[in-house]
Amino acid sequence: MGDNPTAEAYAARMRMFIALLALQLVACATATSAPRLLGPPIKADAVDYSCATDADCAVKDVGNCCGSYPACVNRASPTFPDKVREECAKNHTAGTCGFPDVKGCSCVEGRCSNVLEGDGATR
Repeated sequence: MGDNPTAEAYAARMRMFIALLALQLVACATATSAPRLLGPPIKADAVDYSCATDADCAVKDVGNCCGSYPACVNRASPTFPDKVREECAKNHTAGTCGFPDVKGCSCVEGRCSNVLEGDGATR
């Protein structure tokens, strides 16, 4: 290649193109501005989902950007649906409206989980 300056210039441009393309792909893959579509947009640790037994859990309104959102949480935990709605409005965050038909709660691996139709609800 040392004898052909045109080929060397082309190779240099292609290396630059590939490097820029790789940089763009990395930038896109690490973007953090993706919208939150489900669940409350407040810190996950603000609502306690921990449990030792099914009896530790209850269905409560945790809120989302569309309004009410029932979910299984620790029976003693506060929920903050009003704060969720305020945060959605402040950040112009959209949500997917609707929610699952929670039939009860179950403690699964130390976390309160929704029991849906056909799952054998614990009330």
